[in-house]
Amino acid sequence: MGITVRIPTGMRTLTCNKAEVSASGSNLLELIGFLEKEFPGMKERILDESGKKRRFINIYVNNEDMRFLQKEETPLKDNDIVDIISAIAGG
Repeated sequence: MGITVRIPTGMRTLTCNKAEVSASGSNLLELIGFLEKEFPGMKERILDESGKKRRFINIYVNNEDMRFLQKEETPLKDNDIVDIISAIAGG
């Protein structure tokens, strides 16, 4: 059980190259706190200094963009799937 978190390639060095990890938390902020305890450095890759999601990071809960839910306060439950996606810039 728990929440499945899909990790982007660029952050997998923090998760021992795991593409998915199991986590817990009642909302996205708690989930990110859990990830930070398990995988130090994860929080600073996802949140800025003020605790808000970084511009180049997108987070989806069950395929829904957290920006259209309750942002960092989006509630979570067992069996949810959270996708963390790093935006890639090109030119």
